[in-house]
Amino acid sequence: MPNSQRIDGDGSPDGLIPAGRAERESVNIGIIGLGDMGMLYARSFLAAGWKNVNVCDLPSRYEELKKSLADTGMTLHKDGFSIVRISDLVIYSVEAANIESVVALYGPSTKVGAIVCGQTSVKEPEIRAFEAHTPSDVHIVTCHSMHGPRVNPTSQPLVVIRHRSTDEAFELTVRILEALKSSIVHLSYLDHDRITADTQVATHLAFLSMGTAWKAASVYPWENPSYIGGVENVKTLLMLRLYSNKWHIYAGLALLNPSAKAQIRQFAKSVSELFKLMIREEEAEFRARIAAATEFVFGSRSGNLLLSDNVMDQFALSAIPRNQQKPNSHLSLLAVVDCWAALRINPYDHLICETPPFRMLLGIAEYLFRTPALLADAVQHALYNKDIRGDDCEFYTATRGWVDVIEVGSFDGYKKRFEDSKGFFEGRLGEGAKVSALLIETLAKRTGG
Repeated sequence: MPNSQRIDGDGSPDGLIPAGRAERESVNIGIIGLGDMGMLYARSFLAAGWKNVNVCDLPSRYEELKKSLADTGMTLHKDGFSIVRISDLVIYSVEAANIESVVALYGPSTKVGAIVCGQTSVKEPEIRAFEAHTPSDVHIVTCHSMHGPRVNPTSQPLVVIRHRSTDEAFELTVRILEALKSSIVHLSYLDHDRITADTQVATHLAFLSMGTAWKAASVYPWENPSYIGGVENVKTLLMLRLYSNKWHIYAGLALLNPSAKAQIRQFAKSVSELFKLMIREEEAEFRARIAAATEFVFGSRSGNLLLSDNVMDQFALSAIPRNQQKPNSHLSLLAVVDCWAALRINPYDHLICETPPFRMLLGIAEYLFRTPALLADAVQHALYNKDIRGDDCEFYTATRGWVDVIEVGSFDGYKKRFEDSKGFFEGRLGEGAKVSALLIETLAKRTGG
């Protein structure tokens, strides 16, 4: 690709011409980092006809990958130096915590006129790394697939960020990324970080806290009548789905995204304040707060719900009959919606940049808050049912523990807390990931997403 004058700014190409055969055979694509997402991208590019896909991972994995990638069509390199010297597009598929050091190592050797791109979930530190460690004649067009590696990328949101590039470089990047068959969304990196914080922070914190609470209480939710049926099925599946992934997927967003701090603190505040109102049985204030949150988030909503009982009941992990279901306060969902309302976040505004877990969280929150009888029951049990107070206390404590780790900024602490909880559910993580994937597909078909 010839070097061109640099043009800064955001935007999307109009009338983009699909990649031709000659381009797919001549352009060199490089991927540094062959984790699950790096492998997904590499396979997608090859399947779409891009012939020159160059990959590498840690030097210690070279011999292992040499055997496993022998017949894939990928060209394996020992390190990133040879990749950045030949590639027209270099994608850094590394953990957010490591993006600075990896770009600092390989970035200065980037081919003249090439494009650099990253897959991290937090774009501000990634952009800073590219600006600091790549030559000024290198284009920066980065991306973020809003899903995990086990989700089919077809029609899922894919954010593309034009930070520093010519039209030619930007359009080439888009043509290559179209191999994923995703729905491309164009944002600035600041808007991306704000929206991902708005959609993902409370999602991750709520369901990671649920897992930690159940582990602390030595409770498997599929064996407990308080956690069966409808909404509870989705809660359990979401929790298992998050813990079936790698810890760093969530740690980067929580610890490195500046926009995440306000929501982390507000979610913890919502859990704490609602729980205090519950144990003091301050009914008037509690009901007023839930009513205000309901009005702000769901007051103008009408029409079909994202989820229904019929859909949610199809994806149960528990063999306990639905008629044996016990009451639940749904403190986690009450706190999520209270958090959104306190921060004046309309979650429906961000469906264009959603993740599958966020869509499911919004689905069950909407189902609870837009089903008056169910919400009334949850509020009543939250205030006066002493039998479930212990479960709510465990959730409150787990949330505070997660927030403390995040506030300290400790990746090691985050990893330890994640792995400790993950180990408790190890036997059901695979099943939970598979069943939740089916639920994601069903929800996408219902909503046309």
